[in-house]
Amino acid sequence: MTTPSARRRHDREILALAVPAFGALVAEPLFLLADSAIVGHLGTAQLAGLGIASAALTTAIGVFVFLAYATTAAVARRIGAGDRRAAVQQGVDGLWLALLLSAGLTVLTLALAPQAAALLGASPTAAPHAVTYLRISALGIPAMLVVLAATGVLRGLQDTRTPLLVAVAGFAANAGLNLGLVYGAGLGVAGSAWGTVLAQNGMAAAYLLVVVRGARREGTSLRPDPAGIRACARAGGPLVVRTLSLRAVLLIATAVAANLGDAEIAAHQITLTIWVFTAFALDAIAIAGQAIVARHLGAGDVPGARAATRRMLRWGLGTGMVLGLLMVAAGPLYVPLFTADPTVQGLLSTALLLAALTQPAGGIVFVLDGVLMGAGDGGYLARAMLGTLLVFVPAAVAVPVLGGGLAGLWWAMNLFMLTRTAFLVLRVRTGRWLVTGAVRA
Repeated sequence: MTTPSARRRHDREILALAVPAFGALVAEPLFLLADSAIVGHLGTAQLAGLGIASAALTTAIGVFVFLAYATTAAVARRIGAGDRRAAVQQGVDGLWLALLLSAGLTVLTLALAPQAAALLGASPTAAPHAVTYLRISALGIPAMLVVLAATGVLRGLQDTRTPLLVAVAGFAANAGLNLGLVYGAGLGVAGSAWGTVLAQNGMAAAYLLVVVRGARREGTSLRPDPAGIRACARAGGPLVVRTLSLRAVLLIATAVAANLGDAEIAAHQITLTIWVFTAFALDAIAIAGQAIVARHLGAGDVPGARAATRRMLRWGLGTGMVLGLLMVAAGPLYVPLFTADPTVQGLLSTALLLAALTQPAGGIVFVLDGVLMGAGDGGYLARAMLGTLLVFVPAAVAVPVLGGGLAGLWWAMNLFMLTRTAFLVLRVRTGRWLVTGAVRA
């Protein structure tokens, strides 16, 4: 049984990692908000082009989020095993993988920018702005992937404060550069893209400086190690499947809502926006879970990993309950900020209530997702998400057929969350994820 002093120690450790991680997570979408606010004054076509280009970039970069997740787990395991030099080396390998992947993605983005804009439904007036933004932003892709990998390195080293500081500085630089280039230099949408690229490269440079200093301090080689890079890629492969399956759920839900009508898609997007924002708070606990559990398993401390998991589950469940209550209780305050349409507001009242119902389950899902990532159990996470997708698709497709409306769609979303919960809880109960050692065999 965990003693009160042990619980307090776990709480301090969880908060020390989760609170800065939450700040960094919230800072990231502020880049897009700042760009939208600045470009929005140029005109509707420019804003539409920015929205389309941002959607394409977010989707493409989101596929490579494993660079952060897999690196966190691998580095933290080495830290737990007491081999800091190997931990930093693992991080360097992750950075090299990020650079290699970014080369291909940059070329594809430059070449296929017009096709991507057309695929996302860009109008003739918005398409040129979308293509301009995409092609300039492609030059920031290496920096974006380096930031993901370097963030994973620092999280694995149990440092979430540095990513917070870099994210805040990057947001401030992005806003200042965009204002200067869009209006001061008169570059329009191109100025917004250049401002963001410069800010992203500044963030990547700051991260590289921190990692290079750490590597030199530990006597770690900065040269690319093919074996280490391949190991990073293998660890990340299953997480790509998990991420793509999750993206598919969100895209299918949006497509179903769009077919229900304009008011329904508007209400769905607002609900989804609130739902995603609450996910940042829960994801911050998951990030703590990745780093803490991986460190315990690297040290061969199975009881410590179990105790930390139990404590984080309490935090996740409690946070989910609070967020669910706030989502409903604060609705009258934030809903008018999104829309004044009474039809959309009426749909929102039901959708938000349904979304709030599974916030406690979401707390469990995010924590266990982080725990299993920290344990390096990516293969199971991939299979579980594919299984969840197979449950969700027929439920979502049946909504318009059965006349379920937006409420029916959010019942399907709740089924998605409850199915994920069941898969993850079953896995944790088996104990098969508790593989110890500096490297997961």
